[in-house]
Amino acid sequence: MTSKNDCNKSHSEEFSAEIIEGLRGKGSILIVTHDHPDPDALAAAVALQHLILVKTGQEATIAFGGVIGRRENLVMVNELEIKAKSIDDLDLDTFNAICMVDTQPGTGNNSYPADRRVDLVIDHHEMKGRTQASRWVDVRPEYGASASILFEYLQSQEVKIATKLATILFYAIKSETEDLGRDWTKSDRDAYLKLMPLCNNRILHEITHPKSSRVYFKYFDTGIKNAKIYGNALIFNLYLIDHPEIVAEIADVLMRVEGLEIVLGIVCYHEEGVLSMRTSHQETHAGILMQKIVEGLGTGGGHSMTAGGQVRPLPAERRSLGALEYDLAGRLLAALGREHREPELLVNH
Repeated sequence: MTSKNDCNKSHSEEFSAEIIEGLRGKGSILIVTHDHPDPDALAAAVALQHLILVKTGQEATIAFGGVIGRRENLVMVNELEIKAKSIDDLDLDTFNAICMVDTQPGTGNNSYPADRRVDLVIDHHEMKGRTQASRWVDVRPEYGASASILFEYLQSQEVKIATKLATILFYAIKSETEDLGRDWTKSDRDAYLKLMPLCNNRILHEITHPKSSRVYFKYFDTGIKNAKIYGNALIFNLYLIDHPEIVAEIADVLMRVEGLEIVLGIVCYHEEGVLSMRTSHQETHAGILMQKIVEGLGTGGGHSMTAGGQVRPLPAERRSLGALEYDLAGRLLAALGREHREPELLVNH
């Protein structure tokens, strides 16, 4: 009997062979991640770049919008020598093939123009409408990490995975699934276990235990001081900051508060609302819940226990520091079937 895992690996072999032949001879290739890329987006991009280089001799360019500001991500980029460029610095007309990893066309969470062609999409989030127009599509929402999909490509094409690449891929799966504690499949576990012995343990330790600036702890202080509890849901607002990806990190930490099942984090960045959600139960499905609360405001989605969203551009009436928070709190509570009552502060000032 053929297992689903075997079918996935067979698909990875066929699909990766197809894109290799399709990209051969294209010359200038661009790989786009979502804005403010996390380890999974960066790892998937680097793995695809390596696959293309080894199999076609072409060196693709990795690009992203926003910033890489989270300390773990910066250490990973520096220690593992990940070369990625701001999409704003590139002339998109010079590229003959466009690839997307860990994001999809027109989703609002990447800075690639929605009206431009995208040739290849590889992602582990739910399929979006415009994605189907791309020539090659491999979207597997059941997977815990895009890095796991790219690992299967590399294995199926017998591409050697050196220490640095193994470390990038392993850390991506580790962080995306919280050490196989959330939203993982057998394929994620297989990749995790096969990559672990290939990693550079010193670099892995540096990534997982980074030194942080005082500003980093100021963000935590802001989030904790204004965190509001509505029953088993908590909402915190970081207001205006320069490193929006930290909202996800604080959401992870606040999920440890006893009695909580849902955490929603909010931050304003360059006239854009950036949201992060965590849930403790798969039945709640953070991705669906996020879509409900941003409906008509922006875009959002994710998995059963993790989700992200964007309100872009942020309407003028919601640019005050508390207006967006109040609006989203009402939407979240309505989606949960609750009244918008006065919240309780997480900590008394």
